[in-house]
Amino acid sequence: MTDFNATRAMFTLPEGVIYLDGNSLGPLPRAVPARVEQTIRAEWGEMLITGWNKAGWMDLPARVGDRVGRLIGAAPGAVVMGDTLSIKVYQALASALELRPDRRVILSDTGNFPSDLYMADGLCRTLGPDYQLRTVSPKAVEDAIDDSVAVLMITEVDYRTGRKHDMARLIARAHQAGALVVWDLAHSAGAIPVDVSGADTDFAVGCSYKYLNSGPGGPAFIYVAPRLADKVRPALSGWLGHEAPFAFDLDYRPGAGIDRMRVGTPSILQLAALDAALDVWDDVDMGDLRARSLELQDSFIAHVEAGCPDLALASPREGAQRGSQVSFRHKHGYAIIQALIADGVIGDFRAPDILRFGFTPLYLSQEDVALAAEKLCAIMAERRWDRPEFHHRAKVT
Repeated sequence: MTDFNATRAMFTLPEGVIYLDGNSLGPLPRAVPARVEQTIRAEWGEMLITGWNKAGWMDLPARVGDRVGRLIGAAPGAVVMGDTLSIKVYQALASALELRPDRRVILSDTGNFPSDLYMADGLCRTLGPDYQLRTVSPKAVEDAIDDSVAVLMITEVDYRTGRKHDMARLIARAHQAGALVVWDLAHSAGAIPVDVSGADTDFAVGCSYKYLNSGPGGPAFIYVAPRLADKVRPALSGWLGHEAPFAFDLDYRPGAGIDRMRVGTPSILQLAALDAALDVWDDVDMGDLRARSLELQDSFIAHVEAGCPDLALASPREGAQRGSQVSFRHKHGYAIIQALIADGVIGDFRAPDILRFGFTPLYLSQEDVALAAEKLCAIMAERRWDRPEFHHRAKVT
């Protein structure tokens, strides 16, 4: 059994704060500062440019990729780290479209993260007027898959409501129709059990700064099924995706397998932070994590619904249909969240009316959840949210 008291002790958490926003930015693991300082002082400071060889910097994207891969059910050598999630979405989509040259449609849903849709739309405009991004409601995705679809692009867990798609079912349906699938696992990796190999996923991408706790702006990852890895063209043909980067060949030759999905120089400080953060997962069983997450979510829903009748549940009521977050709706959701933050409980707001709360068993307890719900209900009952300072919109919500 996973010892969640032990994992909690591995995080630096501010005194008096209940953190329900790890689904947006994970908190600081205690091991990270020393590891980053070592990378700065002992590696960059002492080794200078020789650190690329002596400290193994060039191998970090693949080595850390395998550590992330273990959490999403990927075989060794199928995941590589680097760049941003938007770039990895673009790479995966472009590669998938090229593998289906007789089709022109990217299918997604209206619950997808807007940046993914922006990247898909931009790619279609670049490729020409015959290409199109088609979106349907999340519940209509399966029925919308037909023989015109080249790529199904889906975020497994809806960033607003926490609704979870049935990965295996949609992959089977897409493959039956001759389409490929790109999964965004930004709200899945480190949150719920994922098995990209078992589900026969074609491509998967995700960020590392949410449930994987790599810090703000941490590197993204990309997975390509081994059966496709030597066939895909990466579209963004960066020098580190070349077969021999330091040959400085003027003609691009893709590297072997997942290495070809590398683009530019990796962010070594962020990769070092992620590498240290992943130590938290060494003794964590994903089944235990999922069971505890659902317990925390169900407890929070029960407390809030009992004490906050003005809040409407926006997430699926059935736990199996949720990721690792719970959302409620209220027309003054932004102000309510600001009042809650001022009272020491950090959640976040997503337009137009979503109060969003992430549940990470690695550092959250039932006592935290009960107290957070109590504070939320007190704010609602006393209308403390209706103060001018809580209605002022900050740049980041």
